[in-house]
Amino acid sequence: MIQDPATDVAEIVVTAARLPDAAGQGAFALIRLDPEALNRARRLDEALAAVPAVSLFRRTSSLSANPTTQGLSLRAIAPSGAGRALITLDGVPLNDPFGGWVIWSQVPPESLDGVDVVRGGGTGPYGAGALTGSVALRERDAGGVLDLSLAERGTFRAAGSTAIALGPIQLVLSAGHETTDGHVPVRGPAAGPADTPLDLTASTASVRADVPLQGATLSLRAGVYEEDRGSGLQGARANAKGSVISATLAARPSPDRAGWRVQLWRRGSDLANSSVAVAADRSGTTAANEQIETPAEGWGVNAALRRAHPLGDGRIEWEVGADARINEGETRERFRFIAGNFTRDRIAGGTTQGAGVYADGSWSRGPWLVAGGLRLDGWRNRDGRRLETDRATGVATLDETDPERSGTVTSARLAVRRDLAEGFSLRAAAYSAFRPATLNELHRPFRVGNDLTEANAALEPERLTGIETELAWTGSRGGVTATVFANRIEDAVVNVTIGEGPGTFPRAGFVPAGGVLRQRRNAGTIEAVGLELNGDWTPGDRLTLRGALSATDARLEGGTAAPQLTGLRPAQAPIWSVTAGADWQASDRLVLSTAARYESRRFDDDLNSRVLAAAVTLDMRAEWRVNDVTGLWLAVDNVFDADVPVAATATGVESLGTPRTVGVGLRLSL
Repeated sequence: MIQDPATDVAEIVVTAARLPDAAGQGAFALIRLDPEALNRARRLDEALAAVPAVSLFRRTSSLSANPTTQGLSLRAIAPSGAGRALITLDGVPLNDPFGGWVIWSQVPPESLDGVDVVRGGGTGPYGAGALTGSVALRERDAGGVLDLSLAERGTFRAAGSTAIALGPIQLVLSAGHETTDGHVPVRGPAAGPADTPLDLTASTASVRADVPLQGATLSLRAGVYEEDRGSGLQGARANAKGSVISATLAARPSPDRAGWRVQLWRRGSDLANSSVAVAADRSGTTAANEQIETPAEGWGVNAALRRAHPLGDGRIEWEVGADARINEGETRERFRFIAGNFTRDRIAGGTTQGAGVYADGSWSRGPWLVAGGLRLDGWRNRDGRRLETDRATGVATLDETDPERSGTVTSARLAVRRDLAEGFSLRAAAYSAFRPATLNELHRPFRVGNDLTEANAALEPERLTGIETELAWTGSRGGVTATVFANRIEDAVVNVTIGEGPGTFPRAGFVPAGGVLRQRRNAGTIEAVGLELNGDWTPGDRLTLRGALSATDARLEGGTAAPQLTGLRPAQAPIWSVTAGADWQASDRLVLSTAARYESRRFDDDLNSRVLAAAVTLDMRAEWRVNDVTGLWLAVDNVFDADVPVAATATGVESLGTPRTVGVGLRLSL
């Protein structure tokens, strides 16, 4: 079930070192996914897709998406491969330190107790990166689950999590493994020998130890992951792997003392990614780029102090905190494939730094809740370099050192909510946020098929301002919320088309026929207005209906940087997204579920010349409870085998999403 806390967010008793939900959280656009919603999905990003405002860069899920396109964005304002939302697991960012994307296979849904999706930019503890919102994951604290499944195209999945008490210490163990032969994205008459399946093998494991320490809790966590996948073209593959360690010490607030949290974390990642040029008749491919490795590290520390006080017949709660992050990494590549060999080497990368302080607070009295905050951040890009050498002679063909750049950003938020009669409530919010460019955007050019995109070390941080208002109703059998928003992104990072192949261009080199050359640029502003509807209804004891709609009209104003984009929609940003679903308790043991999703057309490029048609998909699932521990399930995804366009080339060749897939599984609740 998707919950929309239109009233106070209830405190949850936890074992991990966390602060409880802030009282002011209920004044913002929060959607909560509970374990039931997570249990229906085999991948976390698919569970998040139940919220129409949530999407990956493309329509594909992490089952078939290249790691560099797994960035998450909210509200379809301007999706990007890097993502414009901050994703955290118990406070630790999951965004990759080099590219900003999220490797979703590292967090099986079975390992989570819930997910909070905050739509709209925000300040306070969210910090840099929460441009269009944030997604906070809460790891499991008790119990356990194991899910084993088989599906078409050689798919096998095993994932589980359990909590084990060892005296006063609790261990939480989670692991997952998945393998599939995958589907071929280009199908029908356009397909050729160049087109191959999107196969995948992914594994992850983590352990967390919760140790009580005289009124506080120390949580020590370590995790590793790796996924290897085909990219849908002959000779193109990607491998992403990484690790994370964190230490969190926290004490929950009480009526007579403040609560606090101190957290330190380190995330390491590496990406190998090969790309190819495709023959015009798709009879074969030629090597174009080999990203051998992308070693990157991210370090971070954050701290918070929170206290609540009575104030007359009301209550005031405040929180102050600070955080800092450092990301450093580089890409090591071979490129310029001539006469059967790569002729050039490239090393490109640098360091990004950010630190901020904030004050957040709320006041509640009777039907009123007022919340707000102010944040000051500093950012810095340094040690940027791009070195390209001839492999035969070792002579540098390009040697650039980027000047150090830095700045400060002030952001704020303010929201008011009032409970009205008969279950109604009304709220309004205004906010600002920012996102610094990733190392990938600053320093690494990349290639997809015959299209090349150049990096830009001069990128400025993106900045968002927004307002929204919401009317909500909550009754004994369900609830409805309606939200209207207006957002503006300044200095938006957009892949801007600057040339077409065939031809040779400075720095980028040769662009083949049917390809285009783009560069990441701060291309003016993006204006977006939208409407969001969310609701659920339980007409009886056995049936639950749910539905949601997101309508976002986003338009670019290219200014002098990209006047050709003025009036166009951002790439990969649909106007309409609608989801609907039902859960029917057909008997004491049998539950039948359906989930449908509609999305209007979107464009695959900045010039809106590559149109991806609207698409509708329907998923169905049946669960049979054998006993209190054991359950069996049967699922059919994309029941009607709909063709879902996810990408298009300049010559009109479309890549399609996953076809109809039948799967069966066994679920053990421990």
